[in-house]
Amino acid sequence: MRRIDQIIIHCTATPAGRETSVDEIRNWHLQRGFSDIGYHFVIGLDGCIEDGRPIEKIGAHCKGKNRHSIGICYVGGMDKEMKNWIDTRTPEQCLALEEILWQLKGLFPHAGIYGHNNFSTKACPSFDAVEEYKHITNQNDAHNV
Repeated sequence: MRRIDQIIIHCTATPAGRETSVDEIRNWHLQRGFSDIGYHFVIGLDGCIEDGRPIEKIGAHCKGKNRHSIGICYVGGMDKEMKNWIDTRTPEQCLALEEILWQLKGLFPHAGIYGHNNFSTKACPSFDAVEEYKHITNQNDAHNV
């Protein structure tokens, strides 16, 4: 298994309320020259967590950070007019994202949780992931003392 130091959260940068499938994202990424979908997991509007690229394989989601990270992407991130980056997560997506983060932190207890925007000038994922999920990072750190 790869060493995982970071869990990086992304959004699809699609309009609020528009569903996007793993297959659609895979096609976008293949058109850009990727070998597969770049993300390891995608969370749909209904909170369904779909597998993307296997976690054993290096992702293609955050330049310079892929080798030791896992990429999670939620569907949305833009307003309906595609003019502004906003947090469009549904309650179901919020629950699913928290659930998968707890699972991944169980597997990779020393991995930090970040947003794509922590490593890029992009607004993605349209919220402050470090702040929102510090309780998960801190909880696991407390168990490892």
